[in-house]
Amino acid sequence: MRKKVVTATLITTSIILSMLVIGCGKTADTNTNRGETMESNETGDQKDIEKTTVITPTSEIVKLEDGLSSVRYDGDYGFDQFLKNGGASSDSKVMNFLTQNLLSKAPNMEYQGTVFGCSTISVTSPGEESLFGRNFDWNKCEALIVSTHPDNGYASVSTVNMDFISAGGGIKIEQLPNEIRTIAAIYAPLDGVNEKGLAVSVNMIQDSTTINQNTEKPDITTTTAIRLLLDKAANVEEALQLLRQYDMHASMRMMVHFAIADTQGRSVVVEYVNNEMIVTDTPVVTNFYLAAGEKNGIGTAQSHTRYDILMEKLSGNETMSMNQVRDALDSVSKDDFGEFESTEWSAVFNQSSGEVRYYHRENYENSYTFSVK
Repeated sequence: MRKKVVTATLITTSIILSMLVIGCGKTADTNTNRGETMESNETGDQKDIEKTTVITPTSEIVKLEDGLSSVRYDGDYGFDQFLKNGGASSDSKVMNFLTQNLLSKAPNMEYQGTVFGCSTISVTSPGEESLFGRNFDWNKCEALIVSTHPDNGYASVSTVNMDFISAGGGIKIEQLPNEIRTIAAIYAPLDGVNEKGLAVSVNMIQDSTTINQNTEKPDITTTTAIRLLLDKAANVEEALQLLRQYDMHASMRMMVHFAIADTQGRSVVVEYVNNEMIVTDTPVVTNFYLAAGEKNGIGTAQSHTRYDILMEKLSGNETMSMNQVRDALDSVSKDDFGEFESTEWSAVFNQSSGEVRYYHRENYENSYTFSVK
């Protein structure tokens, strides 16, 4: 299944000349630094050799290969002010906040999206490190890996589908200044891990209902919820406490749930049934409801198949190495199901060490390695 969450941006030509209230970071370099390509062979098995390129992103958006880029942002990107203002109850209100507070002369910004699918798995390594694996399934897109180092929050690495960001006035998104693209991306993560080892992913559910809580609490949307957790939560319990403080509003009125895991061995899925937040402990999340009750099991047939495959992987392995998590993700990637979608990225987060490995478009023999810290 595919379901598109947030971000699209309708921006007039005047944005090209706009100035940011805040800068795009303190990093002086403008090129992504690539470390030497090296071989990863955790098991000692000759067939399990993987080539990885170590990436040190900088403030310039740099293409790693077609469809995959990276960037780093140091400093204040206004998220504390966003929360202080009461958050936002819709994607358009998130964009309004960015327009009014971070970007000058950037009217008519808004979010839009379509369906996507995904799978996540949480497991411990033989060395007792916490690992979290994630597949993002969609048709070919422009993925951006964002390394953020806020003044008041935890450093993190997250991933954004930049096809969820568009520009009006005949402007192509890649023609916009780095600052605008980076700020928009920071508010639109689909998954990530922070320096405390908190990992989170949003997965869609095929359901006609949506999430639109309406109490006296401040508001938050799907992807700004992920930004909240990456910036402010050190573990699952803190993440749940934060989510309970806000009214959740699903981006593009889709039904989603959140997979969250920490280094203390807890992994959960957060779901919203009749606008009530329900937490279920689980090491695997795909695209159907796991909460007990009336919604249990609702979702796509294929998502049940992927869930069963990953649970079977876990039942045969008390622990997994990062390479074994990679292989588990490969076993449920889209090329195994003969569909037109692609697993656009697979990520293996080592929550304990801060190492992140990205595999692009089901090429599991080559990875890009990032460090959260």
